[in-house]
Amino acid sequence: MQITAETPFKASIVPPSVFKNSADFLSPFGNNAQTALQCTLRQPITCVGIGLHSGHQVRMTLRPAPVNHGIVFRRSDLPDALPIPARYDNVVCTRLSTVIARADAPDIRVATIEHLMAALHANGIDNALIDIDGPETPVLDGSAAEFDFLIQCAGKTEQDVARVVIEVLRTVRVEDDNGAFAELRPARAGFALAMSIDFTAGAIGHQRHAMPFTLDRFRQEVGYCRTFVERKEIETLQKMGLARGGSLHNAIVVEGDTVLNPCGLRHPKEFVRHKLMDAVGDLYLAGHTLKAGFMGHKSGHGLNNRLLRSLFSSGANWRLAGQTARNRSEIHAAA
Repeated sequence: MQITAETPFKASIVPPSVFKNSADFLSPFGNNAQTALQCTLRQPITCVGIGLHSGHQVRMTLRPAPVNHGIVFRRSDLPDALPIPARYDNVVCTRLSTVIARADAPDIRVATIEHLMAALHANGIDNALIDIDGPETPVLDGSAAEFDFLIQCAGKTEQDVARVVIEVLRTVRVEDDNGAFAELRPARAGFALAMSIDFTAGAIGHQRHAMPFTLDRFRQEVGYCRTFVERKEIETLQKMGLARGGSLHNAIVVEGDTVLNPCGLRHPKEFVRHKLMDAVGDLYLAGHTLKAGFMGHKSGHGLNNRLLRSLFSSGANWRLAGQTARNRSEIHAAA
C-alpha cells in the first residue's frame, strides 16, 4: 500500500473501518507488559513527503521484520549501505532532531526519526525495517499523527516471542547548565512521562504536561502536536542548512505573543505536548519500551539521549523483564 501523506490534519485520524479487531491497537503493552508478545507490521506501507531540514522529497517504506530484529533503518538510495539500528548508541547528532548512523559509516545517516519512533513506540511495534531513499524521514504534518495513521493502515501482528521491557532500578538524571534536566525513576508498573518547558516567547511561555503512556492517551494528548519554531530563528537555521522543508503546513511558527499559523494551535498546550511526544520517540531508542517514570524540564533530543547513555552506563541501573532466555549482553551489547 502507498500513501502520499501530505494530507491536512484530521481531528479523527483513525478510520473505524480500517481494523477488524480494534483491540489490537488499544495499548502498546497489552494487558501485561512482561508477558506480552513482540509485534511487527502486518504488511508494508509506503509514504512520500518532504524532509523538514533537507527540503528534499523522500520515499519511505515501513516493512515487517522478524522477532528480536528491533527497529532498523536502511538507506535504499545507497545499495551498499548497512542497516542502522535505531539505538541510543547510534545517535550521532541531536541538533534540532535525532540523527542516527553506524559507527563504521558515520556519514550515512537518517535524521529526524523521533516522530516516527514515537508512533512505533505507542503502537507497540517491536520489529520493523524502514527503507528510506534519503537522509531524513518525511516531516508530513510535523507531528506523529500521520505516522500513526500509516501504522494503522499497515496493521499489526503478534509474533511468537515475548516482548522485552527495560525496568529502571534506580534514579538516573542528567542536567544542563541552563537548568534543563531529564530523569528516569523506578516505577511499580508501566511507563509514565512528565514534561515542562519555559520559553521567553509569550505564545509559548511556561507549560507542563504529564500522562501515563498508553496508545489512547498518546493519540488523545500528544500524537497530533506539531513541531514549532520562533520566527526569528528561521533565517539562522536556513543559513545552517536546516529547516529548508519547514512551512506553516508542518510546523508552528511563533513571533512574540503571536502564533503565525492561520489555523492556530491544535491545543493550547501543543508546545509542551510536542516535547513530550519527542521524548516518547527518543526514549524508544533504548531498544525496548521502559518500565519507568520519566521527568523532563526543558529537555530536548540531546538530554534525552544523554539520559539513555547514563542509564546504560551501569548494569545496576536497569534489568530486563520478559524473554528470560536472552541475556543482557545479547540485547544491549553497549550497556
